[in-house]
Amino acid sequence: MQALQFIQSVPRYGLTKALGRVARSVYWSDLACLQLREVPEPRLPTPEWVRVATRYGGICGSDLGVIQLHASTTTSAITSFPFTLGHENMGLIAEVGSAADGFQLGQRVVVNPLLGCVARGFRDLCPNCARGEPNLCLRFHQGTVSAGTMIGFCRDTGGSWSPSFVAHRSQVIPVPDSLSDEEAVLAEPFAVALHAVLRNRPGDDQTVLVLGAGIIGLLTVAAIRAVGSRARVIVTARYPFQAEAAARLGADVVLRARRGADLYRQMAQLTGAEVLKPVIGRPLVQGGTDIVFDCVGTGRTIDDALRLARAGGRVVLVGLASTPSGVDWTPVWLHEVEIRGAVAYAVEEFRGERVDTVRLAVRLMAEKAVDLKPLVTHTFALADYRRALETVTSKGSSGVIKAVFAFEPSDVVKTSS
Repeated sequence: MQALQFIQSVPRYGLTKALGRVARSVYWSDLACLQLREVPEPRLPTPEWVRVATRYGGICGSDLGVIQLHASTTTSAITSFPFTLGHENMGLIAEVGSAADGFQLGQRVVVNPLLGCVARGFRDLCPNCARGEPNLCLRFHQGTVSAGTMIGFCRDTGGSWSPSFVAHRSQVIPVPDSLSDEEAVLAEPFAVALHAVLRNRPGDDQTVLVLGAGIIGLLTVAAIRAVGSRARVIVTARYPFQAEAAARLGADVVLRARRGADLYRQMAQLTGAEVLKPVIGRPLVQGGTDIVFDCVGTGRTIDDALRLARAGGRVVLVGLASTPSGVDWTPVWLHEVEIRGAVAYAVEEFRGERVDTVRLAVRLMAEKAVDLKPLVTHTFALADYRRALETVTSKGSSGVIKAVFAFEPSDVVKTSS
Protein backbone atom coordinates (compact mmCIF):
# COMPACT_ATOMS: atom_id res chain seq x y z
CA MET A 1 0.00 0.00 0.00
CA GLN A 2 1.05 3.63 -0.39
CA ALA A 3 1.78 5.77 2.66
CA LEU A 4 3.05 9.27 3.33
CA GLN A 5 6.10 8.76 5.51
CA PHE A 6 8.64 11.00 7.16
CA ILE A 7 12.11 9.53 6.82
CA GLN A 8 15.19 10.21 8.91
CA SER A 9 17.81 11.86 6.70
CA VAL A 10 20.15 14.56 7.95
CA PRO A 11 21.17 15.64 4.39
CA ARG A 12 17.51 15.98 3.32
CA TYR A 13 16.69 17.81 6.55
CA GLY A 14 19.53 20.30 6.11
CA LEU A 15 18.89 20.89 2.42
CA THR A 16 15.14 21.44 2.69
CA LYS A 17 15.56 23.53 5.85
CA ALA A 18 17.73 25.91 3.82
CA LEU A 19 15.73 25.87 0.57
CA GLY A 20 12.39 26.04 2.35
CA ARG A 21 13.09 29.64 3.33
CA VAL A 22 12.88 30.48 -0.37
CA ALA A 23 10.19 28.07 -1.61
CA ARG A 24 7.75 26.40 0.79
CA SER A 25 6.94 23.69 -1.76
CA VAL A 26 10.42 22.23 -1.21
CA TYR A 27 9.07 20.62 1.98
CA TRP A 28 6.86 18.27 -0.08
CA SER A 29 9.16 17.90 -3.09
CA ASP A 30 11.25 14.87 -4.05
CA LEU A 31 14.10 16.39 -2.00
CA ALA A 32 12.14 16.37 1.26
CA CYS A 33 11.99 14.05 4.25
CA LEU A 34 8.29 13.55 3.42
CA GLN A 35 7.94 10.78 0.87
CA LEU A 36 4.99 8.91 -0.71
CA ARG A 37 6.22 5.32 -0.56
CA GLU A 38 5.05 1.78 -1.16
CA VAL A 39 5.09 0.03 2.23
CA PRO A 40 3.71 -3.21 3.67
CA GLU A 41 0.70 -3.06 5.96
CA PRO A 42 1.85 -2.86 9.60
CA ARG A 43 1.42 -6.15 11.45
CA LEU A 44 -0.60 -6.53 14.63
CA PRO A 45 2.04 -6.22 17.39
CA THR A 46 0.11 -8.56 19.74
CA PRO A 47 -3.30 -10.33 19.64
CA GLU A 48 -4.72 -7.36 21.60
CA TRP A 49 -4.47 -5.14 18.53
CA VAL A 50 -6.78 -4.47 15.59
CA ARG A 51 -6.33 -3.15 12.08
CA VAL A 52 -8.30 -0.09 10.98
CA ALA A 53 -9.06 0.60 7.33
CA THR A 54 -8.79 4.35 7.02
CA ARG A 55 -11.79 6.37 5.85
CA TYR A 56 -10.44 9.81 6.72
CA GLY A 57 -7.02 10.98 7.90
CA GLY A 58 -6.94 14.59 9.09
CA ILE A 59 -4.13 17.02 8.30
CA CYS A 60 -3.06 18.57 11.60
CA GLY A 61 -0.94 21.61 12.39
CA SER A 62 1.53 19.37 14.22
CA ASP A 63 1.93 17.34 11.02
CA LEU A 64 2.68 20.54 9.14
CA GLY A 65 5.20 21.49 11.81
CA VAL A 66 7.02 18.22 11.21
CA ILE A 67 6.85 18.46 7.41
CA GLN A 68 8.01 22.08 7.33
CA LEU A 69 10.72 21.34 9.91
CA HIS A 70 9.35 23.84 12.43
CA ALA A 71 8.85 21.22 15.13
CA SER A 72 11.49 20.91 17.81
CA THR A 73 13.91 18.03 17.32
CA THR A 74 13.60 17.29 21.05
CA THR A 75 10.72 14.84 20.44
CA SER A 76 12.85 12.79 18.03
CA ALA A 77 14.22 11.09 21.16
CA ILE A 78 10.82 9.41 21.57
CA THR A 79 10.03 8.91 17.86
CA SER A 80 10.92 6.00 15.55
CA PHE A 81 11.66 6.39 11.85
CA PRO A 82 10.38 6.11 9.21
CA PHE A 83 6.88 6.83 10.49
CA THR A 84 3.65 7.14 8.56
CA LEU A 85 1.99 10.42 9.41
CA GLY A 86 -1.63 10.79 10.48
CA HIS A 87 -3.00 10.72 14.03
CA GLU A 88 -6.40 12.28 13.30
CA ASN A 89 -8.47 9.39 12.04
CA MET A 90 -11.75 7.69 11.30
CA GLY A 91 -12.09 4.23 9.80
CA LEU A 92 -13.53 0.73 9.83
CA ILE A 93 -12.35 -2.35 11.70
CA ALA A 94 -10.62 -4.53 9.10
CA GLU A 95 -8.84 -7.13 11.24
CA VAL A 96 -9.31 -8.23 14.84
CA GLY A 97 -6.65 -9.89 16.97
CA SER A 98 -7.65 -12.99 18.95
CA ALA A 99 -7.47 -11.07 22.25
CA ALA A 100 -9.29 -7.97 20.99
CA ASP A 101 -12.86 -9.04 21.70
CA GLY A 102 -15.80 -6.69 21.38
CA PHE A 103 -15.20 -5.35 17.88
CA GLN A 104 -16.98 -6.29 14.66
CA LEU A 105 -15.46 -6.35 11.21
CA GLY A 106 -16.63 -3.28 9.33
CA GLN A 107 -17.49 -1.39 12.53
CA ARG A 108 -16.97 2.39 12.30
CA VAL A 109 -14.42 3.63 14.83
CA VAL A 110 -12.08 6.43 15.77
CA VAL A 111 -8.83 5.77 17.57
CA ASN A 112 -7.26 7.64 20.47
CA PRO A 113 -3.72 7.59 19.05
CA LEU A 114 -1.80 7.94 22.34
CA LEU A 115 0.67 5.09 22.86
CA GLY A 116 0.85 5.02 26.66
CA CYS A 117 1.59 2.13 29.00
CA VAL A 118 -1.56 0.10 28.28
CA ALA A 119 -1.10 0.21 24.50
CA ARG A 120 2.56 -0.71 24.97
CA GLY A 121 1.69 -3.85 26.89
CA PHE A 122 2.60 -2.80 30.42
CA ARG A 123 0.44 -4.05 33.26
CA ASP A 124 2.35 -2.02 35.87
CA LEU A 125 1.49 1.47 34.74
CA CYS A 126 3.87 4.39 35.09
CA PRO A 127 2.76 6.99 37.67
CA ASN A 128 1.33 9.31 35.00
CA CYS A 129 -0.68 6.64 33.19
CA ALA A 130 -1.95 5.37 36.55
CA ARG A 131 -3.27 8.91 37.24
CA GLY A 132 -5.15 8.90 33.95
CA GLU A 133 -2.56 10.98 32.07
CA PRO A 134 -1.24 8.76 29.26
CA ASN A 135 -0.36 11.97 27.40
CA LEU A 136 2.47 12.27 29.94
CA CYS A 137 3.52 8.61 29.79
CA LEU A 138 7.10 7.89 30.88
CA ARG A 139 7.45 4.90 28.52
CA PHE A 140 6.86 6.31 25.06
CA HIS A 141 10.15 4.65 24.04
CA GLN A 142 9.52 1.21 25.56
CA GLY A 143 7.23 -1.80 25.25
CA THR A 144 5.72 -3.87 22.46
CA VAL A 145 5.97 -1.16 19.78
CA SER A 146 8.81 1.16 18.86
CA ALA A 147 9.20 4.69 20.18
CA GLY A 148 6.47 7.23 19.54
CA THR A 149 4.04 9.32 21.54
CA MET A 150 1.16 8.29 19.33
CA ILE A 151 0.04 6.57 16.16
CA GLY A 152 1.30 8.76 13.33
CA PHE A 153 4.73 9.17 14.94
CA CYS A 154 5.62 5.51 15.51
CA ARG A 155 7.30 3.24 12.98
CA ASP A 156 5.35 0.09 13.93
CA THR A 157 1.77 1.34 13.96
CA GLY A 158 1.44 3.19 10.68
CA GLY A 159 -0.82 6.20 10.53
CA SER A 160 -3.98 7.52 8.92
CA TRP A 161 -2.10 8.97 5.94
CA SER A 162 -2.30 5.47 4.48
CA PRO A 163 -5.07 2.95 3.71
CA SER A 164 -4.67 1.17 7.07
CA PHE A 165 -3.00 1.33 10.46
CA VAL A 166 -3.06 -0.72 13.68
CA ALA A 167 -4.27 0.19 17.16
CA HIS A 168 -4.46 -1.44 20.58
CA ARG A 169 -7.96 -2.44 21.64
CA SER A 170 -7.88 0.13 24.46
CA GLN A 171 -7.50 2.93 21.93
CA VAL A 172 -10.51 2.05 19.78
CA ILE A 173 -13.77 3.99 20.20
CA PRO A 174 -16.97 3.00 18.33
CA VAL A 175 -18.67 5.75 16.33
CA PRO A 176 -22.40 6.11 17.11
CA ASP A 177 -24.87 5.97 14.21
CA SER A 178 -25.85 9.57 14.88
CA LEU A 179 -22.34 10.75 13.99
CA SER A 180 -21.25 11.11 10.36
CA ASP A 181 -17.82 10.08 9.14
CA GLU A 182 -16.96 13.74 8.53
CA GLU A 183 -17.80 14.65 12.12
CA ALA A 184 -16.06 11.63 13.59
CA VAL A 185 -12.67 12.51 12.08
CA LEU A 186 -12.76 15.67 14.21
CA ALA A 187 -12.90 13.68 17.47
CA GLU A 188 -9.14 13.80 18.00
CA PRO A 189 -8.61 17.55 17.45
CA PHE A 190 -11.81 18.33 19.38
CA ALA A 191 -10.39 16.26 22.25
CA VAL A 192 -7.24 18.40 22.20
CA ALA A 193 -9.38 21.49 22.75
CA LEU A 194 -11.59 19.77 25.34
CA HIS A 195 -8.54 18.73 27.35
CA ALA A 196 -7.20 22.29 27.37
CA VAL A 197 -10.58 23.72 28.37
CA LEU A 198 -11.46 21.14 31.04
CA ARG A 199 -8.06 21.53 32.70
CA ASN A 200 -8.50 25.33 32.61
CA ARG A 201 -12.28 25.68 32.67
CA PRO A 202 -13.43 29.32 32.48
CA GLY A 203 -15.93 30.51 35.06
CA ASP A 204 -19.21 31.94 33.84
CA ASP A 205 -18.17 35.41 35.01
CA GLN A 206 -14.73 35.33 33.37
CA THR A 207 -13.43 36.75 30.11
CA VAL A 208 -11.45 34.46 27.80
CA LEU A 209 -9.25 35.37 24.85
CA VAL A 210 -8.60 32.74 22.18
CA LEU A 211 -5.64 33.71 20.04
CA GLY A 212 -6.05 32.24 16.58
CA ALA A 213 -9.07 30.92 14.68
CA GLY A 214 -7.46 27.98 12.96
CA ILE A 215 -8.99 24.59 13.64
CA ILE A 216 -7.70 24.32 17.23
CA GLY A 217 -8.78 27.87 18.07
CA LEU A 218 -12.25 27.22 16.66
CA LEU A 219 -12.52 23.91 18.49
CA THR A 220 -11.45 25.65 21.72
CA VAL A 221 -14.41 28.00 21.33
CA ALA A 222 -16.64 24.98 20.67
CA ALA A 223 -15.25 23.19 23.71
CA ILE A 224 -15.90 26.15 26.03
CA ARG A 225 -19.54 26.15 24.99
CA ALA A 226 -19.88 22.35 24.91
CA VAL A 227 -18.84 21.99 28.56
CA GLY A 228 -21.42 24.58 29.56
CA SER A 229 -19.28 27.63 30.28
CA ARG A 230 -21.00 30.98 29.75
CA ALA A 231 -17.74 32.91 29.91
CA ARG A 232 -17.30 35.88 27.62
CA VAL A 233 -15.20 34.61 24.70
CA ILE A 234 -13.12 36.92 22.50
CA VAL A 235 -11.36 35.42 19.46
CA THR A 236 -8.78 36.81 17.06
CA ALA A 237 -9.28 35.72 13.45
CA ARG A 238 -7.13 36.43 10.44
CA TYR A 239 -9.67 35.71 7.69
CA PRO A 240 -13.41 36.44 7.28
CA PHE A 241 -14.33 32.75 6.96
CA GLN A 242 -12.59 32.05 10.27
CA ALA A 243 -14.44 34.92 11.93
CA GLU A 244 -17.77 33.56 10.69
CA ALA A 245 -16.97 30.07 12.00
CA ALA A 246 -15.91 31.44 15.40
CA ALA A 247 -19.15 33.38 15.77
CA ARG A 248 -21.21 30.33 14.77
CA LEU A 249 -19.46 28.21 17.39
CA GLY A 250 -20.20 30.65 20.19
CA ALA A 251 -17.65 33.47 20.28
CA ASP A 252 -19.08 36.68 21.73
CA VAL A 253 -16.58 38.97 20.02
CA VAL A 254 -14.35 38.30 17.01
CA LEU A 255 -11.45 40.65 16.36
CA ARG A 256 -9.83 40.91 12.96
CA ALA A 257 -6.91 42.86 14.44
CA ARG A 258 -4.50 40.02 15.18
CA ARG A 259 -1.53 41.95 16.50
CA GLY A 260 0.03 45.33 17.12
CA ALA A 261 -1.50 48.53 18.41
CA ASP A 262 -5.00 47.80 17.08
CA LEU A 263 -5.25 44.52 18.98
CA TYR A 264 -4.13 46.10 22.25
CA ARG A 265 -6.44 49.06 21.79
CA GLN A 266 -9.46 46.86 21.05
CA MET A 267 -8.71 44.53 23.95
CA ALA A 268 -8.39 47.51 26.29
CA GLN A 269 -11.80 48.75 25.20
CA LEU A 270 -13.38 45.34 25.68
CA THR A 271 -11.86 44.59 29.09
CA GLY A 272 -11.41 48.04 30.64
CA ALA A 273 -7.65 47.58 30.66
CA GLU A 274 -5.14 50.42 30.34
CA VAL A 275 -2.38 50.29 27.75
CA LEU A 276 0.86 51.96 28.82
CA LYS A 277 3.74 52.71 26.49
CA PRO A 278 7.28 52.05 27.74
CA VAL A 279 10.25 54.13 26.61
CA ILE A 280 11.22 51.36 24.19
CA GLY A 281 9.38 48.21 23.26
CA ARG A 282 5.89 46.79 23.21
CA PRO A 283 3.01 47.99 25.41
CA LEU A 284 2.42 47.14 29.05
CA VAL A 285 -1.21 46.25 29.74
CA GLN A 286 -2.74 46.98 33.14
CA GLY A 287 -5.77 44.71 33.32
CA GLY A 288 -6.76 42.20 30.65
CA THR A 289 -8.43 38.80 30.38
CA ASP A 290 -8.72 36.02 32.94
CA ILE A 291 -7.54 33.24 30.63
CA VAL A 292 -5.75 33.37 27.28
CA PHE A 293 -5.72 30.23 25.13
CA ASP A 294 -2.86 30.61 22.65
CA CYS A 295 -3.79 28.33 19.75
CA VAL A 296 -1.03 29.55 17.41
CA GLY A 297 2.17 29.04 19.40
CA THR A 298 4.53 31.51 17.75
CA GLY A 299 6.86 33.80 19.66
CA ARG A 300 4.64 36.76 18.81
CA THR A 301 1.39 35.17 20.00
CA ILE A 302 2.97 33.93 23.22
CA ASP A 303 4.28 37.44 23.85
CA ASP A 304 0.79 38.85 23.18
CA ALA A 305 -0.80 36.26 25.45
CA LEU A 306 1.45 37.15 28.38
CA ARG A 307 0.75 40.87 27.93
CA LEU A 308 -3.01 40.52 27.48
CA ALA A 309 -3.61 38.27 30.50
CA ARG A 310 -4.61 40.18 33.62
CA ALA A 311 -2.42 40.23 36.72
CA GLY A 312 -2.79 36.80 38.28
CA GLY A 313 -4.33 35.48 35.06
CA ARG A 314 -3.46 32.38 33.11
CA VAL A 315 -1.98 31.64 29.68
CA VAL A 316 -2.65 28.19 28.22
CA LEU A 317 -0.44 27.01 25.36
CA VAL A 318 -2.64 24.63 23.37
CA GLY A 319 -0.84 22.14 21.15
CA LEU A 320 2.70 22.73 19.94
CA ALA A 321 4.70 25.91 20.49
CA SER A 322 7.99 24.46 19.16
CA THR A 323 10.93 26.84 19.76
CA PRO A 324 9.45 30.38 19.96
CA SER A 325 11.75 33.38 20.00
CA GLY A 326 11.30 37.04 20.85
CA VAL A 327 9.16 36.46 23.95
CA ASP A 328 9.45 39.04 26.74
CA TRP A 329 8.77 37.08 29.94
CA THR A 330 8.41 40.22 32.11
CA PRO A 331 4.63 39.79 32.64
CA VAL A 332 5.24 36.38 34.22
CA TRP A 333 6.93 37.97 37.24
CA LEU A 334 5.54 41.50 37.02
CA HIS A 335 1.91 40.33 36.92
CA GLU A 336 2.39 36.80 38.26
CA VAL A 337 0.88 35.35 35.12
CA GLU A 338 0.57 31.56 35.21
CA ILE A 339 1.61 29.57 32.14
CA ARG A 340 0.23 26.10 31.50
CA GLY A 341 0.75 23.67 28.65
CA ALA A 342 -1.96 21.42 27.25
CA VAL A 343 -0.92 18.42 25.20
CA ALA A 344 -3.21 15.89 23.57
CA TYR A 345 -5.85 14.36 25.89
CA ALA A 346 -6.14 12.33 29.07
CA VAL A 347 -8.84 11.23 31.52
CA GLU A 348 -11.04 14.16 32.49
CA GLU A 349 -13.43 14.97 35.31
CA PHE A 350 -16.73 15.83 33.66
CA ARG A 351 -20.17 15.97 35.24
CA GLY A 352 -19.24 13.67 38.09
CA GLU A 353 -17.40 11.02 36.11
CA ARG A 354 -13.92 10.30 34.81
CA VAL A 355 -13.87 9.88 31.07
CA ASP A 356 -11.29 9.61 28.30
CA THR A 357 -11.22 12.92 26.43
CA VAL A 358 -11.56 11.40 22.95
CA ARG A 359 -14.56 9.34 24.10
CA LEU A 360 -16.04 12.50 25.57
CA ALA A 361 -15.50 14.31 22.27
CA VAL A 362 -17.37 11.56 20.43
CA ARG A 363 -20.18 11.67 23.00
CA LEU A 364 -20.63 15.44 22.87
CA MET A 365 -20.70 15.43 19.08
CA ALA A 366 -23.16 12.53 19.01
CA GLU A 367 -25.40 14.36 21.52
CA LYS A 368 -25.27 17.41 19.22
CA ALA A 369 -23.79 19.58 21.95
CA VAL A 370 -21.72 20.98 19.07
CA ASP A 371 -22.04 20.94 15.29
CA LEU A 372 -18.56 20.53 13.87
CA LYS A 373 -19.34 18.98 10.49
CA PRO A 374 -19.02 22.29 8.56
CA LEU A 375 -15.40 22.55 9.70
CA VAL A 376 -14.27 19.81 7.28
CA THR A 377 -13.94 21.95 4.18
CA HIS A 378 -11.54 20.06 1.89
CA THR A 379 -10.88 16.40 1.02
CA PHE A 380 -8.01 14.99 -1.01
CA ALA A 381 -6.80 11.67 -2.33
CA LEU A 382 -3.48 10.60 -0.83
CA ALA A 383 -1.79 10.75 -4.23
CA ASP A 384 -2.77 14.43 -4.40
CA TYR A 385 -0.85 15.22 -1.21
CA ARG A 386 1.21 18.04 -2.70
CA ARG A 387 -1.90 19.99 -3.64
CA ALA A 388 -3.36 19.19 -0.22
CA LEU A 389 -0.35 20.61 1.60
CA GLU A 390 -0.25 23.66 -0.64
CA THR A 391 -3.93 24.22 0.17
CA VAL A 392 -3.63 23.95 3.95
CA THR A 393 -0.63 26.28 4.02
CA SER A 394 -2.48 28.90 1.93
CA LYS A 395 -5.55 29.52 4.09
CA GLY A 396 -6.18 33.02 2.82
CA SER A 397 -6.69 31.93 -0.77
CA SER A 398 -8.08 28.44 -0.17
CA GLY A 399 -10.51 29.13 2.68
CA VAL A 400 -9.52 25.84 4.32
CA ILE A 401 -10.46 25.10 7.91
CA LYS A 402 -9.89 21.34 8.12
CA ALA A 403 -8.57 19.24 5.24
CA VAL A 404 -8.52 15.44 5.27
CA PHE A 405 -7.23 12.61 3.14
CA ALA A 406 -10.12 10.40 2.02
CA PHE A 407 -9.95 6.65 1.41
CA GLU A 408 -12.44 4.00 0.34
CA PRO A 409 -11.85 1.14 2.78
CA SER A 410 -11.63 -2.30 1.18
CA ASP A 411 -14.54 -4.67 1.54
CA VAL A 412 -12.03 -7.40 2.40
CA VAL A 413 -11.86 -7.99 6.15
CA LYS A 414 -10.33 -10.86 8.07
CA THR A 415 -9.82 -12.33 11.51
CA SER A 416 -6.40 -12.84 12.99
CA SER A 417 -4.79 -14.81 15.77
